Amino acid sequence: MNTQAKRLVGLLFAPLLGVCLLAGCGDSPRADDGDAQSLQKQERRARQVADAWQGSASAAAWGEGYYPMADGVQVPESGWRSKADKQAYETKNFVLRGKLPAATTKHEKVDWGNGDTLTRPLSGAKKAYQSFALNNGEGPQLTVVGARLGETTIATSRGTATVPAWLFTLEGYDTPLKRVAVTPSKLPRPPIEQAQQGAVGGLRRVTRLAGTAMDGRSITVKATHGACDDGPIVKVLETDENVVLYASIAGAQSGPCSTDMTEQSVKVELRKPLADRILLDALTGQPVPYGEPNGLSPSWT
Repeated sequence: MNTQAKRLVGLLFAPLLGVCLLAGCGDSPRADDGDAQSLQKQERRARQVADAWQGSASAAAWGEGYYPMADGVQVPESGWRSKADKQAYETKNFVLRGKLPAATTKHEKVDWGNGDTLTRPLSGAKKAYQSFALNNGEGPQLTVVGARLGETTIATSRGTATVPAWLFTLEGYDTPLKRVAVTPSKLPRPPIEQAQQGAVGGLRRVTRLAGTAMDGRSITVKATHGACDDGPIVKVLETDENVVLYASIAGAQSGPCSTDMTEQSVKVELRKPLADRILLDALTGQPVPYGEPNGLSPSWT
């Protein structure tokens, strides 16, 4: 289970750079010269990534694609009947009774409801089932007794879209478990090369997006850290076209330390809603994927 962030982070504004930094509160110790230089390198890299994407062919391709930003598997609207059923879902322990239907078409449309649509390849019911039913063993199980092709809505990089979905009937449930049935678009090639981890003032990768607030003014991301530090810090540079996240580790200690890395949630506040701005990682120069722990990412990775 992921370790949740233990303390609330605040926002500091750097007007000259147009950067909003997710750091400590106002009474935090001042950074020494080495820390200040590292921060400048990180900020410079974030600005380079923002500038490279602005108006680029990659940004244009991104704006025309289908990139899910939420879980492609949606639990029954009625909720789980018991802790055992919830455990079965979390451990992906399912049993199939019956035959799954074959797809009648090879492609279906993604519809954003504003006149914009996109035709994408349709995944079969069997493949959709295998994306969430990874186990069939001891312990609590959920039983799938049938499926049909329907639709659902999902958050994407271009806003909420209506998409085809396989609706799986679960034994004992009146509402289905849904699995998005169309494949994401191919990720455009970033207009900037990836930086080497640790070479840019201690810059690290933001691993994934874990959630977005209803009003879009804050996001929760996952970042890694080790056993001998105070945890990850995630900062943000905002422009009108994109939001660039850049992560580092606070309070790293010298000397022997375990190489194990832990993923931690970090909440990032934004000056304005994320909306359709591209969420980018400064280290890789790529869009930050949405992903679920202990499962297959429903995004483009």
